[in-house]
Amino acid sequence: MLIAIVVATVLSGGLGVAVDRIAYKPVRNAPKLVPFISAIGVSFILQDLVRMVEEAKNGKFYLNAPTLFTNRITLAPNMVVPEKTLYIVGLCIIIMVSLTIFVSKNKWGKAMRAVAQDRETARLMGINVDKVISLTFLIGAGMGGAAGTLFSIQYGSISPYSGFILGMKAFTAAVFGGIGKIPGAMLGGVLLGLIEVFGASFLGALTGGVFGSEYKDVLAFAILILILIFKPSGLLGKPVGEKV
Repeated sequence: MLIAIVVATVLSGGLGVAVDRIAYKPVRNAPKLVPFISAIGVSFILQDLVRMVEEAKNGKFYLNAPTLFTNRITLAPNMVVPEKTLYIVGLCIIIMVSLTIFVSKNKWGKAMRAVAQDRETARLMGINVDKVISLTFLIGAGMGGAAGTLFSIQYGSISPYSGFILGMKAFTAAVFGGIGKIPGAMLGGVLLGLIEVFGASFLGALTGGVFGSEYKDVLAFAILILILIFKPSGLLGKPVGEKV
């Protein structure tokens, strides 16, 4: 599992840097809508490229992950957890702590925050903005590769389109916890997962069968909207006043 995660992280990080050079860097100074459209185009190209290769090779475009860690661990009476889930949670915590330390303590992490806050001022202060952005793509895409590997281990299968809903929920979790706060993103992800599990288990009973488990995503996003109405900065985010 560790070898798969390392390989996926390295390959995905390299792909992220390549995508930055090809699809983002040429339009970096264009209006914000242009990079957004470019990102959508790249996502379709990558999805369909993988689907085409896998379908030509195997006759199908979904893959089954090897079965790992089939044991179950009893944490408490009536509380049995798959062994692989504990490993995945532990790895996620290690990754989150490492990324938090890097962003907050390392000089490259501080440069990333400076570029995110004000690109032109960071450039005037001697920061190589292009190199910092490439590093950001390397780390971000690498984390995506690790997440995809953990997802396939947990659920047993993966397809070129698995990442779409994961990306939507990752963005939602980041907004939920507070944009710019790595612990907030993880807290948002945990709470979002708990809300979805609660919705899948009890929504039908609470609504008398009007809404079933298929409405769990609706419940999660409805709660997110309410939180953003009353606290737009997210759970751990802090409102930033405009400086004059």
